[in-house]
Amino acid sequence: MTDPILRTQDLTVRFGGHVAVDAVSCAFQAGELTAIVGPNGAGKTTYFNLISGQIPATSGKVFLRGRDISGQGVSQRTKAGIGRAFQLTNLFPDLTVLENVRLVVQSHSGRGFNMWSMAAKHREMVEAAEAILKRVRLIDQREQVVSELSHGNQRKLEVALLIALDPAVYMFDEPTAGMSVDEAPVVLDLIAELKSQADRTILLVEHKMDVIRTLADRIIVLHNGALAADGPPAEVMASDVVQEAYMGKELEDV
Repeated sequence: MTDPILRTQDLTVRFGGHVAVDAVSCAFQAGELTAIVGPNGAGKTTYFNLISGQIPATSGKVFLRGRDISGQGVSQRTKAGIGRAFQLTNLFPDLTVLENVRLVVQSHSGRGFNMWSMAAKHREMVEAAEAILKRVRLIDQREQVVSELSHGNQRKLEVALLIALDPAVYMFDEPTAGMSVDEAPVVLDLIAELKSQADRTILLVEHKMDVIRTLADRIIVLHNGALAADGPPAEVMASDVVQEAYMGKELEDV
């Protein structure tokens, strides 16, 4: 097996006396989509926050391509290749959909805000942004102000911004939450498309087991902050530890 793109080693965070994530060690390979499941309060989103740098770990380490990034903040980890779906509150709600994506394309290109480079490369960046918006079915909304988008289109924009970053590791936390039956397949098809890129790694927190069965190569189960199971989807869902953790219940609401 090749070296993992992403690895956590004994990753732990405590809030007072509560251990939210308890010594979780996992390695994630390129070309693999790993679904992270568990009951509410199991530590799934907190584990994501530790990997992306949103919160500091109490102990343990995060490695990206073999390099220890544990001491880095969110922006440094993003530049290094950790891509987590944006929260729109951190963006520019008064700018258009196109402008938001273009700014991420510009930032990723390393061109900054130099006036002369902007004049020479503006069209190129706009075209790159428009190509991404076509992929997420938002090209018709490109001139719409972000604050006016429907919830479903906001979720699609989050995916567009993540694609614009072109990260080594894509992190999706319930990407179809709140989306209509008609809207959700667009995002799921995009995730499947990203999965086909053999040099990328995808982590997915998802409650819908039909989505996990369709997309996941592997499932890890967190329970009370600890790693309870890890393996192929069919094997994990049939395992004794998972059946015991969910009291024999089918994993439909995790």
